[in-house]
Amino acid sequence: MKDPVYKIIELTGTSTTSIEDAVDKAIKRAHKTLKHLSWFQVTETRGNIDKGKVHHWQVTVKIGFSVED
Repeated sequence: MKDPVYKIIELTGTSTTSIEDAVDKAIKRAHKTLKHLSWFQVTETRGNIDKGKVHHWQVTVKIGFSVED
Protein backbone atom coordinates (compact mmCIF):
# COMPACT_ATOMS: atom_id res chain seq x y z
CA MET A 1 0.00 0.00 0.00
CA LYS A 2 1.62 3.24 -1.15
CA ASP A 3 -0.19 5.80 1.02
CA PRO A 4 -2.26 3.97 3.63
CA VAL A 5 -5.52 5.21 5.07
CA TYR A 6 -6.06 4.60 8.77
CA LYS A 7 -9.07 4.07 10.98
CA ILE A 8 -8.93 4.79 14.71
CA ILE A 9 -10.80 3.05 17.51
CA GLU A 10 -10.80 3.92 21.18
CA LEU A 11 -10.61 1.31 23.94
CA THR A 12 -10.02 1.37 27.69
CA GLY A 13 -7.84 -1.37 29.09
CA THR A 14 -7.81 -2.14 32.82
CA SER A 15 -5.31 -3.75 35.13
CA THR A 16 -4.59 -4.19 38.81
CA THR A 17 -0.88 -4.50 37.93
CA SER A 18 0.27 -1.49 35.88
CA ILE A 19 -0.47 1.13 33.25
CA GLU A 20 1.54 -0.86 30.71
CA ASP A 21 -0.50 -3.99 31.42
CA ALA A 22 -3.75 -2.06 30.88
CA VAL A 23 -2.48 -0.79 27.50
CA ASP A 24 -1.34 -4.28 26.54
CA LYS A 25 -4.76 -5.75 27.36
CA ALA A 26 -6.53 -3.17 25.18
CA ILE A 27 -4.19 -3.88 22.26
CA LYS A 28 -4.49 -7.66 22.64
CA ARG A 29 -8.28 -7.35 22.61
CA ALA A 30 -8.24 -5.21 19.46
CA HIS A 31 -5.89 -7.71 17.81
CA LYS A 32 -8.52 -10.47 18.21
CA THR A 33 -10.88 -8.85 15.72
CA LEU A 34 -8.90 -6.27 13.73
CA LYS A 35 -6.12 -6.56 11.16
CA HIS A 36 -3.16 -4.30 10.44
CA LEU A 37 -2.84 -2.64 13.86
CA SER A 38 -0.16 0.02 13.43
CA TRP A 39 0.06 2.36 16.42
CA PHE A 40 -1.52 3.50 19.64
CA GLN A 41 -1.84 6.73 21.58
CA VAL A 42 -2.60 6.96 25.30
CA THR A 43 -5.30 9.60 25.69
CA GLU A 44 -6.28 9.19 29.33
CA THR A 45 -4.95 7.47 32.43
CA ARG A 46 -6.99 7.04 35.57
CA GLY A 47 -7.65 4.53 38.30
CA ASN A 48 -9.25 3.94 41.61
CA ILE A 49 -7.81 3.96 45.10
CA ASP A 50 -8.41 1.46 47.88
CA LYS A 51 -6.93 1.89 51.35
CA GLY A 52 -4.54 4.59 50.18
CA LYS A 53 -3.08 2.59 47.28
CA VAL A 54 -3.75 2.31 43.56
CA HIS A 55 -6.21 -0.53 43.23
CA HIS A 56 -7.02 -0.55 39.54
CA TRP A 57 -5.60 1.23 36.47
CA GLN A 58 -7.81 2.34 33.59
CA VAL A 59 -6.00 3.52 30.45
CA THR A 60 -7.82 4.80 27.38
CA VAL A 61 -5.97 4.36 24.10
CA LYS A 62 -6.64 5.22 20.49
CA ILE A 63 -5.50 2.39 18.25
CA GLY A 64 -4.83 3.00 14.56
CA PHE A 65 -4.95 0.41 11.84
CA SER A 66 -4.72 0.58 8.08
CA VAL A 67 -7.86 0.09 6.04
CA GLU A 68 -7.67 -2.50 3.28
CA ASP A 69 -8.45 -1.55 -0.32
